[in-house]
Amino acid sequence: MFVRYIDQIDGTDADIQQENWRSKRIVLAKDRVGFSVHETTLYAGTVNQFWYANHIEAVFIVEGEGEITDLGTGETHELRPGAIYVLNEHDKHEVRPRTEIRTVCVFNPPVTGREVHDENGVYPLITEPEPTA
Repeated sequence: MFVRYIDQIDGTDADIQQENWRSKRIVLAKDRVGFSVHETTLYAGTVNQFWYANHIEAVFIVEGEGEITDLGTGETHELRPGAIYVLNEHDKHEVRPRTEIRTVCVFNPPVTGREVHDENGVYPLITEPEPTA
């Protein structure tokens, strides 16, 4: 068992800040639990295109409002506290926060924390080496 607090992530290499968002990576691949967990904040008025071609992501909205569009189908959904969206088919999507949106995200396979979105919004698949005995 382990216990972590979000304030322990602040200012570390697991606290990733970009122009449109901030992601605090709380559980990562190195923890060897089969998934990763992030608190991600999307800033109001931004347009964010993502495509997790190598990961399945579930996103639970804790605070804020906006909308998400499936770029493959054009279908748009409202986002508000209590909503969850699951990108179970590696869906290309666009998130447009009207207010700051705070989320909890789960990735499978887990991210290492070293990933950077490429020009298509994709995280590369990076794996942790197996521990040596």
